[in-house]
Parts: sequence; C-alpha cells; structure tokens
Amino acid sequence: MAVKTDVLTKADLGGEGILATLAPRVASGLRMFVSRVLPPILFMGLLLAIWEIACSSPDATLPPPSTVLTDTWELIVDPFYDKGNLDKGLFWHLASSLQRVAIGFAIAAGVGIALGVLIGQSTLAFRGLDPIFQVLRTVPPLAWLPLSLAAFRHADPSAIFVIAITAVWPIILNTAVGIRNIPQDYRNVARVLQLNGFEYFFKVMLPATVPFMFTGLKIGIGLSWLAIVAAEMLIGGVGIGFFIWDAWNSSLISEIILALIYVGLVGFMLDRMIAFVGSRIGGYSQQ
Repeated sequence: MAVKTDVLTKADLGGEGILATLAPRVASGLRMFVSRVLPPILFMGLLLAIWEIACSSPDATLPPPSTVLTDTWELIVDPFYDKGNLDKGLFWHLASSLQRVAIGFAIAAGVGIALGVLIGQSTLAFRGLDPIFQVLRTVPPLAWLPLSLAAFRHADPSAIFVIAITAVWPIILNTAVGIRNIPQDYRNVARVLQLNGFEYFFKVMLPATVPFMFTGLKIGIGLSWLAIVAAEMLIGGVGIGFFIWDAWNSSLISEIILALIYVGLVGFMLDRMIAFVGSRIGGYSQQ
C-alpha cells in the first residue's frame, strides 16, 4: 500500500507540473487571440451586418451577403471545375493570374534591385537615371497596355510587361534609398577588410538594405496584383480580371463580389508572403 500511495503521489505531482507548464502557454494564446484575431472578426461581423441591412430593401442595387452566398455557392464549393475554353472555376482563373504576376514580378524584382543598386552606388547614374524614372513611374499601368500589345502581339507577354513596368519603380527607388543610407562606418570597415564586390554585397550592402528593399518589394507585389486584374479585363483569356469583366457583362453582381473577395484575400497573402521572406532574410519586420 505504501508503494501504491507513493506512485499516486508522483502521478499527481506530474499532472500538476504539466498543468503549470501549459497554463502560461494557454494564457498567452488567449491574449494573442483577443488582441489580434478577435478584433478583425468583430469588425468583419459588424461590416457584414451593416451590408446585410443596407442591401436588404427591395430598392437596393447591390445584393446582401446572404444573397451573394446563395448565388455563388456552386462557385465556392467547386472552384476546380473545368468545362473547357473560358468556362472554368475560380481556382483556374486565380492560378492563371498568379502565374502572370509571378513572372512579371520576378522580372521587376531582378531589374529593380539591379538598377536600385546602380543608382544607389553611382552618383552619375543617379543624376542621369533618376529624372527618367520619376517621369516613367507616374504613367498609369493601363497606359502601357496598348504599347505592349503593339510590341508583343500576344496577350500574355503584354500583361507580363504591364506587371513588370508597374512594379519595378518602387523596387528601384527603395533599393536606391537603402544603398545611399548605408552608414559610412560600414563602408570604411569593408575597405579595411578589403572585401571584394561579392563579399561587400552579401555581408554589408544586402543586410543594410533589406528593410528598404522589401518595402519596395511589398509595394511592388501589391501594384502587380492591381495591374493584372485591370489588364485582364482588357486582354481577355483565363484570369480573375476577365472573370470579373465577364460577370459584369452577364449582370452577375454576386459573382463579381465573390471574385473581389478572392482578389483581396490573395493580395493579402502575397503581401504577407513578401514580409515573411524579408523576415527570414533578416532586417525586415512586419509592423
């Protein structure tokens, strides 16, 4: 009996130890839920309630959330259907748009970082190229589309060009600002250590400019997503922009609203993805 009592006592103490360990984690999780997750849920619920009340009258020109859900339920539960040609589920439209954005944004990131480093390092390049960049970056994205269609003669490369030319400017300018703000002490240490160009880029320049660079990349990915939706409305083909325009021509307002929700969610995820990569590289933090 003494042995049994001793075993029970140890088990009881072990259980208390586990509870003592888990309690702070549970409390921390609850605090995070209340501070970060609960507010957007509450505000979203309030927004949906206002929308439902405002659009429930017979004279309303937009459908309430309940009607949107009913009208688009088949699109929501089956986003992967493919009936050929342009009759596809929302997954395929989003995937096609994301493919164009990935190619265009990759081009913009490569060219933008390279030109940003050039004008950040060279005063002569800055004086020669900065006025040109300042003029070109004010051109609206869709204004480039006729020129790109004339040059490439095909929809996909034209859309990719519009994405790249739209996203490249904030990447160039923010990277250049980061390069020009590298502390002189860092440059002096690099000279003392006799770092070559490759070592200087990865050990001094890149860590010092990551916050500026990824600020430009975040702005660029947002502009890319805006540009592709607008461009696809004009060039047609499979894509979320074409889906929205086709729904408008068919007077399917609920499908437009659903597509806009997906566009916003995808844009949010792209923004967070760039921020995550920046935090992994180091020096960039999501506010």
